[in-house]
Amino acid sequence: MAVRIDNVVRNTRVDAILNAVDAGATGGFVRVYSGSKPVTKGAAPAGLLLADILLADPCGTSTGGVLTITTPRTDTSANNSGTASFFYLVDSTGAFVCDGDVAVSGSDLNVTTTTIVAGQPVEITSLTITDGNN
Repeated sequence: MAVRIDNVVRNTRVDAILNAVDAGATGGFVRVYSGSKPVTKGAAPAGLLLADILLADPCGTSTGGVLTITTPRTDTSANNSGTASFFYLVDSTGAFVCDGDVAVSGSDLNVTTTTIVAGQPVEITSLTITDGNN
């Protein structure tokens, strides 16, 4: 049997993520990394920071238990070269909010290419966080 969560509760939870990302003086960031996602959430990533993408403030909208980050968003000059595999969503001070996987499509964070080249642009095409069961 699956647990089903009321939409008001689901929206409250994704609103909490939105508010955490928007905390601070400016918009939060999506930090895109190579390598394996740390086992412990929020731990220092072992992979390279490939891109640091500034988000709008507010960073997006939530409805139906889904947080949708305003896109497209671009880092005009990637930090390092590598294959994007996971991301950290952080507030303007760099405090960890959540993490997820990266791909060209069908992932939490979708980018135009996962092959990142230092100095080249990195564009987010979509980023959604869906809460619980409905």
